[in-house]
Amino acid sequence: QLQLVESGGGLVQPGGSLRLSCEASGFSLDTYTIGWFRQAPGKEREGVSCIRPSDMATYYQDSVEGRFTISRDNAKNTVYLQMNNLKPEDTAVYYCAAGSPFYYCLGSHYPSKVAYWGQGTQVTVSS
Repeated sequence: QLQLVESGGGLVQPGGSLRLSCEASGFSLDTYTIGWFRQAPGKEREGVSCIRPSDMATYYQDSVEGRFTISRDNAKNTVYLQMNNLKPEDTAVYYCAAGSPFYYCLGSHYPSKVAYWGQGTQVTVSS
């Protein structure tokens, strides 16, 4: 079965940290760009961060730049999103996605280039 499985979400206080993991099974991540997307209640899904397979180039949404770090371990077939200094506005369901390496991964049309989506993990930032 080809799937992505996210883990690591939870409830954290403002200023806290979480690390999300995205593990692939049934296929190898090493030829895909891996992105993290999020969707808050009543809002559209948005790209948060992504990492390319070849040169490991990383991209971040302006609102998370400097607070979030994306990384990948191809040997473990896993991508991580380290989230520090979390804010209430980071509250959302976070999804990882494996998509084409030939398109800008935070572009509005990138979801149409995604081959696999995870099921999502809830991140709640609240005191």
